[in-house]
Amino acid sequence: MAKLDKLVEHARAHLEPGEQIEAAVLGAYDTKMMGQSTVRNGVMLATDRRLVFFAKKLGGHDLESFPYANISSFETSKGLMGHSFRFAASGNDVTLKWINTGDVARFAELLRERAGHRPATAAVPSQPDPMDQLRKLAELRDAGIVTPEEFEAKKRQLLGL
Repeated sequence: MAKLDKLVEHARAHLEPGEQIEAAVLGAYDTKMMGQSTVRNGVMLATDRRLVFFAKKLGGHDLESFPYANISSFETSKGLMGHSFRFAASGNDVTLKWINTGDVARFAELLRERAGHRPATAAVPSQPDPMDQLRKLAELRDAGIVTPEEFEAKKRQLLGL
């Protein structure tokens, strides 16, 4: 697991602020470089936002990102050489094979749950309607809970006067 852990730590530097890694697997990634098919060994991360492939290379790294919403289909398999994941994302056909290290079950579960889905966005609290606030404030004034002076001060604040 030492190689997986080391690659995960290198990959963290390329994640978005607050992005969390939820599963990682080590394998070989089929890709094209300069028009030629090639295989890169690296780590595929399932974060709370996307899948990320990261590989170290002499003098640098390779990084490819696949937002869950862009993954249109996927398949998993297991053979003598290990587990494989294949998915289609934004016109790319991605294959990660020979996976024997990492949390394969969790990775597959996250891919199955999130493929094709937009990430949940935090709800933006709506601004209270100033007229509703004034009505409620008038009720408090009429009930004697708020003084007329407090009511007038808050009314000016709410109306921006």
